[in-house]
Amino acid sequence: MTTELLQQVRVIDPVSGIDNITDVLIADGVIQAIAVNISDISPDTQIRDCRGLVLGPGLVDLYSHSGEPGFEERETLSSLMQAAATGGFTRISILPNTSPAIDNPGLVAQLQKRVQGIGDRGQGNNSSPTPPTSSSPPTPPSPPLPHLHIWGAMTLDVAGKQMTELADLAAAGVIGFTDGLPLDNLSLVRRVLEYVQPLGKPVAFWACDRLLTANGVMRECADAIRFGLPPIPASAETTAIAALLELVAATGNRQVHIMRVSTARSVELIAAAKAQGLPISASTTWLHLLLDTKAIKSYNSSLHLDPPLGTASDVKALREGVRTGVIDAIAIDHAPYTYEEKVQAFAEAPAGAIGFELALPLLWQHLVETGEFTALELWQALSNRPAECLQQKVTAVATNHKAELTLFDPQKIWQVEKKNLYTLSQNTSWLGQELQGRVVQIWV
Repeated sequence: MTTELLQQVRVIDPVSGIDNITDVLIADGVIQAIAVNISDISPDTQIRDCRGLVLGPGLVDLYSHSGEPGFEERETLSSLMQAAATGGFTRISILPNTSPAIDNPGLVAQLQKRVQGIGDRGQGNNSSPTPPTSSSPPTPPSPPLPHLHIWGAMTLDVAGKQMTELADLAAAGVIGFTDGLPLDNLSLVRRVLEYVQPLGKPVAFWACDRLLTANGVMRECADAIRFGLPPIPASAETTAIAALLELVAATGNRQVHIMRVSTARSVELIAAAKAQGLPISASTTWLHLLLDTKAIKSYNSSLHLDPPLGTASDVKALREGVRTGVIDAIAIDHAPYTYEEKVQAFAEAPAGAIGFELALPLLWQHLVETGEFTALELWQALSNRPAECLQQKVTAVATNHKAELTLFDPQKIWQVEKKNLYTLSQNTSWLGQELQGRVVQIWV
């Protein structure tokens, strides 16, 4: 049995509303004691001075992309889980738009077996990934690795034409249903909303009108004109959200999640729907909280996102939406691509960026250290609220509770370089830059 004493660690627990400095004793994966000063410990207890460190419930990601199956050169399930663990995530959920798409129980079972095999390697070792240093390449971390959940596709081959066998996928153990891509057939959306209700699982939609998006690559604004890039109007998102909200109201579905919210008007629509009692949840991505259209002046293809980065007013509204709970959660939407895929002109490169190992440090520095968010507000948007969107619960940091925890050092300085990342890809605009903040350990 492994026993660890974390001395004078800052405990942030959004479940119970706690933010204070205390000692925490963990034995064999269970929190044994929490007190101002714990001195009654066994001789073999590992004692760690945690002054300046932050301990909170494990982070939960609503949706991200896996290269496997089909694009293992971008990311494997193993590298994805390692990157997530290094970023502080104890639960992650992968989208079904792989190749082949995750649209049948056979593939779900195959991936579950693959994940089990990854977790079984070194089972019983309760150490965690040690962040690589700038002077040495990363070595594969030992378990624990995050729990990996699988979204089942709503339509065959995520083509948006024909509904999958939702009941069979539910029986296979998917976390919920989504295509991870826009659905342009509102009749099909309505049928999905009706069919999924008795299955008791969340259904997530990316609200986007591809006809309005056309060939655009950045948000319609003065910056798009200045940078000479084809624009995407905010209405490409807001009209789709308005239509989806109408269908949710008409069908009475209580399990709908709206993904990738990126505009100020979208926040208004969701706030109004919630005020009227519509049982929906919503998320934005971490990058849409940090950057706006002005960042695209670098033409860094890692800033080509879908939906695109918003204006400064969009960012302000999204941050306020997360703080107030109108936007329930922050998603990572980790989207790995190879160097060859991303080293193209901005408009030609595929949309997406990595994020697991970068999100918590950057969000902490830009939102918490600046005083715009409290530590509790950020942590709840990354832990218990995304779990609730998945119809799960996060365990409080309390005595006799299982230890599903993240230990974070907000002062740790490190360099974003390929040799310091566990993900196989490096499509991030922070590549080569120095960051402050790194996860020290997770417990799963």
